[in-house]
This record gives sequence, structure tokens and C-alpha cells, in this order.
Amino acid sequence: MSFPGRALQRTWHLIDATSQTVGRLAATISPLLKGKHKPTYRPNGDCGDYVVVINAEKVHFTGKKWDDKLYRWHTGYPGGLKQRPAKDMLQRAPDRVLRKAILGMLYRNNLRHGYMEPRLKIYAGSEHPHTAQLPEGTKPLKKVPRKREGNFHFGLDKYSETSFQVGGAKSRH
Repeated sequence: MSFPGRALQRTWHLIDATSQTVGRLAATISPLLKGKHKPTYRPNGDCGDYVVVINAEKVHFTGKKWDDKLYRWHTGYPGGLKQRPAKDMLQRAPDRVLRKAILGMLYRNNLRHGYMEPRLKIYAGSEHPHTAQLPEGTKPLKKVPRKREGNFHFGLDKYSETSFQVGGAKSRH
């Protein structure tokens, strides 16, 4: 069954990147850009949402990646391989660290280049020009847990009590 594109609804998500790990944050943002959280998701269709990321300058890496991780690119000229450590990249352009991680998790095709990339809005500080699109009183999405410990439930706040959890089977009449 095909889904008509004119009935597609796009929502705006606000994400605060303060003290978030780059890879874990990118793994939660990329499905929002693809639209995988919607029941109308199609891999060959444009059905993703807009994502606004604030405080990109306050992201974290685990371990010694600030010194060891290198961002490399080529200028196109002979001997033009350039590299820069993550610490310098964050000082020069804090939004590019997170943008490169998020776009690395998306397929390299026309949907990514033409539709998903323009919907990703990353800002270094807490100010952004999209207050008109985000409703009044919008709170950022929940922070991604840094470890698998604790009481973080992925969308499930509490379990319903059933007979096998309470400790006995209920009799049927």
C-alpha cells in the first residue's frame, strides 16, 4: 500500500546536547530525520521530521577521543590531505562535530542530500531562530542515558500488573 505524500505530517523536535555523548545523541537524531518512528515510514520516501539541536558546543566524547579522534578531508590538490583533532574542531566549528556524526549514520543518497540534511538545524548556543515553528513551552527531548544502568526506560514508564507478576493465577468463572 502506498502512502500519499500530501497527507504527510512533519513535526519539529528540540534536542538539548548539553553533556551528551556525540555517538549516542547522533543515534537518536538520525531515525528522527529518516522518519523511522512513524508508522508511515518508507525507506524510499521522504517522511522525516525537522530536528533542532541546541548547545552543540557542550557535547562530550568518551575516553581520550578529544585528543585521539581526527577529522580528515582532502582539498582535491596533490598532497592536500588535511586533518584536525576533535578538540580543535570543536573550537572552530562546534556544530560540525555533531553534524558529521549524524550524517555518517544516514545513507548517502538523494534523500539524504536533498531532504534530510536541510531539516537538521544545529546551533552552538541555546539561541535558535525556530521559535515560531516550535510551540510555546516546548521542552527538549529526554537525554540519552550515558550507561545502561539506572531506571531509564525507552518509552515505557511502568509495567502493568498482570497475574504472573503479582504472584498467582486468577481463577476464571
